[in-house]
Amino acid sequence: AFLELSGPTEIKGVWKESITLPCAYVPVEDLVQQTLTWTVVHDKGSGTIFRRDSSGDHVLLSEYRDRVSIPKDAPGNVSLLIMSLEISDRGTYTCQVTWRDSNNSLIAKEIATNVEVVKVAATKPIIRAGEPGLTLPAGASTSLSCEASGSPPISYRWFRSAPEGTAVLLSSGAELAWPSLRPSDSGTYFCEAENR
Repeated sequence: AFLELSGPTEIKGVWKESITLPCAYVPVEDLVQQTLTWTVVHDKGSGTIFRRDSSGDHVLLSEYRDRVSIPKDAPGNVSLLIMSLEISDRGTYTCQVTWRDSNNSLIAKEIATNVEVVKVAATKPIIRAGEPGLTLPAGASTSLSCEASGSPPISYRWFRSAPEGTAVLLSSGAELAWPSLRPSDSGTYFCEAENR
């Protein structure tokens, strides 16, 4: 019986998101999985993150506690899921599986995956422009809404242009609403979107 572990040699994860480190094999009838371990080597040193054996699943490195899991009922799938990635998680991860065959001898295989953690590129907000020159009758109700794309969270502020190039802050929300318009509401309004 021929067993191979398969998985990528390199994988990129995004900071604060989760990542799956694939490690899998095709189960063979006479071979029983004995142990599965995931180890890591990174800046802070090395150690065993996870071990599955006859006594159950064990997370051995405290910085991964409550952040890692491995599929339970998927024979041959021993991939490691890491949640809320930290920059310090980058390093080389090794998946090692041992099997026992019908003659009671052990077979061990391992593969290593290099993990890089990237901060996703932040993008500044881009506002979709509204229709200029809106004319409405007095007494009508209307609203102006501001919508921007970019890295969240995005905050909005509405201003009204005042004389001498100054501006009056009207609201700190994405929408500016008038239940009943008055002639004095005529003017130029603009929105500002801001993120980190």
